[in-house]
Amino acid sequence: MFWVIGALTVVSLFSLIVVAPVAAAGGQGDLAQGIYGAFGNLCHQAAERSYFIADHKLAVCSRCTGLYAGFALTLLLYPLIRSLKTTTTPPRSLLIIAAIPLVIDFSVTFFGFWENTHTSRLLTGALLGSAVVFYVMPGIVELSLRHSRTERPKVTFTLASPESIASAPSDYSAPERRI
Repeated sequence: MFWVIGALTVVSLFSLIVVAPVAAAGGQGDLAQGIYGAFGNLCHQAAERSYFIADHKLAVCSRCTGLYAGFALTLLLYPLIRSLKTTTTPPRSLLIIAAIPLVIDFSVTFFGFWENTHTSRLLTGALLGSAVVFYVMPGIVELSLRHSRTERPKVTFTLASPESIASAPSDYSAPERRI
């Protein structure tokens, strides 16, 4: 169930990346601005580094599009690749190896060796986004297993007998305690 909720959430989040330019092109400026604003906290959204739909840029740059797409696609395929009961993560070195192409792609442009492309940003982002799933999902699986293993206390509610209620002292005996 946790995987289904996670998959629906991630696919919905990814779809918003495409909904923003479609909404802008369709005259839904407020919706588009809301989506752009939300993703603007996570991405620089530079037009020269973004894909476009109907002359409107996606809600995130090409590298972030790759990160989200790689994560979403791999999360959807995760049950086919690995058991949803597995709580072990791959060695951290594999995550570092998956990040190296992205770091190189960023560095060659940052240090002025050559300009990377939308495709290189998208693919290196997708590689890292895909790899991250194998570190996130085992944690979610562990939490869901922990949640299902914990015994929930049984709550019982018992009313006092009418006799004990009638014989209980009244707060009305002291005028200073009256409400």
